[in-house]
Amino acid sequence: MRVEDEDGVRTITFDRPGMMNAMDIEVAEELADAVDETTVEEHDAVVITGDDPAFSAGGDIQAMKQREEGPHEAYERVAESFNRAAATIMQSPVPVVAKVNGDCVGAGLAIVAAADFAYTVPDATFSCAFIRIGLIPDTGATFTLPKLLGLRTAKRLTMTGEFFDGEEAERIDLVNEAVDPEDLDEAVDAICGKLGRRPTRTVGMTKQAIHENLDNDWRKALDYENHMQVQAYMMDEHEEGVDAFLEGRDPEWD
Repeated sequence: MRVEDEDGVRTITFDRPGMMNAMDIEVAEELADAVDETTVEEHDAVVITGDDPAFSAGGDIQAMKQREEGPHEAYERVAESFNRAAATIMQSPVPVVAKVNGDCVGAGLAIVAAADFAYTVPDATFSCAFIRIGLIPDTGATFTLPKLLGLRTAKRLTMTGEFFDGEEAERIDLVNEAVDPEDLDEAVDAICGKLGRRPTRTVGMTKQAIHENLDNDWRKALDYENHMQVQAYMMDEHEEGVDAFLEGRDPEWD
């Protein structure tokens, strides 16, 4: 992975172009660490992308062939690498944007599903390809895909491993938008700019409340929402937002 910080945005790049940016254990751990180390004090957004020509071809199949481990070791390996990468993205108080510059398969697709925003090029190739090598989806995909796409679409993609392009990814809501390659950077910069003009701590709390309430019934959802809103009421960001509105100016968030 390559990690760069600039103007409040951390860009994390899959950097194994000779292997279509396939993810082995070390890459998944580096991704998790890079997201986990971001803070609302220093970052407005995280961008995950790939070195050309791919976003990520998913798990490193050559590495899979070489593994020799029992069930316990396999469980610990996945929990501390691929699943931890998904967890850090979903738990991060800093919003995460996937910039899909090329092919996005298996665990790569699962990373996109875990992100808060995603933009792609129309001719990128997507597949939830785990089934093609006799595996179920991991990296959080059995949780995120039904939530994002609906149950029938999630079952179709995960059980068939079919391929589809960026325009279809937009149609089924896997990504926010498919844009021409020359416009991809601009689209991602635009959403990062919007996020940078919002109070990052409150953005993170909004994400936390949405994720917490995904499986709550409406009574618990309202209670948790109220709990989080009370915290927001007490924060400097709320006071500054109210003052700025009443004074007819743009808020100045830290």
